[in-house]
Amino acid sequence: MAFARAVRRPIGVFYYSVSSRFSSGNEYSTVASKFETLSQYKSSVPSGYTSLVRGFGNFIRSFSSEAPPAVSDQMSLIKQLRERTSAPIKDVKASLVECNWDLEAAQKDLRKRGKVLASKKSSRTAAEGMLAVAQNEGKVAVIELNCETDFVARNEIFQYLALGMAKHALLVESSSQQVSGVFPFGPELFEEFKLNLDHPKVNGETTVSNAVTEVAAIMGENVKFRRGFLMSKSSAGVLSAYLHTSPQPGLGRIAGIVSLEVEGENTQLEAIQRVGSELAMHVVAAKPLFLSKDLVSSEAMANEREILKSQAESTGKNQMAIEKIVEGRLRKYFEEVALMEQKFIVNDAINIKTLVDNLSKEVGSPVKVTDFLRVEVGEGIERLEASDEPVAQTA
Repeated sequence: MAFARAVRRPIGVFYYSVSSRFSSGNEYSTVASKFETLSQYKSSVPSGYTSLVRGFGNFIRSFSSEAPPAVSDQMSLIKQLRERTSAPIKDVKASLVECNWDLEAAQKDLRKRGKVLASKKSSRTAAEGMLAVAQNEGKVAVIELNCETDFVARNEIFQYLALGMAKHALLVESSSQQVSGVFPFGPELFEEFKLNLDHPKVNGETTVSNAVTEVAAIMGENVKFRRGFLMSKSSAGVLSAYLHTSPQPGLGRIAGIVSLEVEGENTQLEAIQRVGSELAMHVVAAKPLFLSKDLVSSEAMANEREILKSQAESTGKNQMAIEKIVEGRLRKYFEEVALMEQKFIVNDAINIKTLVDNLSKEVGSPVKVTDFLRVEVGEGIERLEASDEPVAQTA
């Protein structure tokens, strides 16, 4: 009670002084006299109460000096940080409040928050995403960058990263000494590669792993590099690529790549490239598993033969008839899984072997398909999860 009276009395004196200032005609003399009255009162107050009042006043003044900026300034800072980072507004405001509305400090804090969040989400299923393809004179690289939703897959920051990763994948060196063929690689080989990014939201030199984590933080989803493939050609070869469901050049959800080889010097590359592009499109549509029937694996052949034999035996026919049924259905199986035996999707009157033979006649040199590759976003992820294996593994 004594403290409360000690506080109220100086406030009352101050109020009386100020009000008298505006009611008196002699402003300066009145103010001077009131300050004299206040000084006299101050000297009559016990020293303990004076220090308490002074401490309370200092506390109020210090609190006022750290007050947040005006609402309009807050909105401006939120907008600036949002434009810099593309982070959710909720996280942007939280970082600004945490850092006393310091824009630079809040940006650093936001990146730390994002990396922690990305780490927490890394175990979530990421079956959506994009394939990115890059090509130079002798190689084609395709990488799969996964995310959780199609919405993020359409984001231009996500797509920028995927294209940048594909271009750098051309620098991957095959561990084998093969001159041509398909070389698969996974995160363990590629994630420490250096990227030089030049995007308003993600820029500077960093590793693939750090760039993926940063984009995951911006997107608020699990983003991961799953796998990549590098296809090389021989000196007399041609590489052709086709992307299905492509939002922009170099990106798509399904990729088909075909390698053609021409014997001798041939100047009719336009015809070869035309057929190569058609074959890459065919690979996407027809989903071949093997290049030719001679390359069908013994395991696949044994499994299919067992299934076909079981089906034929259910007809109740004799053993000789059953064998004929099995052989006939095996030919049909080859037409489904072996590229060279498949019907051409553009003209189903011919198969791929006939198409390539016709091309050889057209260019005047033997042409052959040496390799092909078909990749689809998310393929195999459900199977990997069902067997409790890591999601992001090379197929």
